Amino acid sequence: MLELRSITAGYTRNAPVVRDVSLTLAPGASVGLLGPSGCGKSTLARVAALLHRPEAGSVLLDGEPVRRWRHSAPRDQRTAFGVVFQQARLSADPRLPLTDLIAEPLRATGRAREIPGRIAELAPAVGLTPDLLTRRPHEVSDGQLQRACLARALVLRPRVLVCDEMTAMLDASTAAALVAAVEDYRAATGAALLAVGHDRTLLRRWCDRTVHWDELT
Repeated sequence: MLELRSITAGYTRNAPVVRDVSLTLAPGASVGLLGPSGCGKSTLARVAALLHRPEAGSVLLDGEPVRRWRHSAPRDQRTAFGVVFQQARLSADPRLPLTDLIAEPLRATGRAREIPGRIAELAPAVGLTPDLLTRRPHEVSDGQLQRACLARALVLRPRVLVCDEMTAMLDASTAAALVAAVEDYRAATGAALLAVGHDRTLLRRWCDRTVHWDELT
């Protein structure tokens, strides 16, 4: 269970972009957060994934209050989340081949021995062929790089997936393939999903329920 209670958050002191917003994500549920660009939904998603400390309010994971954020958060809380951002090229180290990009979280958590097995499992699941895994971000398309970013988000077997406009910059076939990969993972693991976007049709087809930003503020 992920609970966001009365969250106020922003990036400049006394100028919040999210004001007094609450949202609950039950275990195994999929919630679509719908809203226009600039409304604050991506900031809320970062708070939900423990990547941004709110100015006020509280985040609870399985009933336990979150007290630390980003790399300071306890490992069991930090690794409970897998996050896919809209712009893959801004979230990928351009120096790393896709194999190492996917494996980053395993190395960071001292689980390097799991890398070969997880790569072999995840690459076909997200639609990456072996020849692509040796390439660096500038050598692959946006869609191929986003496939690798999704694999990276799944590599630690998270209990909660946060997809922030994951398909916004992709063609329809690639977007459908990534949504299908997410749903296959959720069906196999029971993971919950918070999908952020502005495509009402996509979110309604993808998620159990869709919440409009205006309903939260």
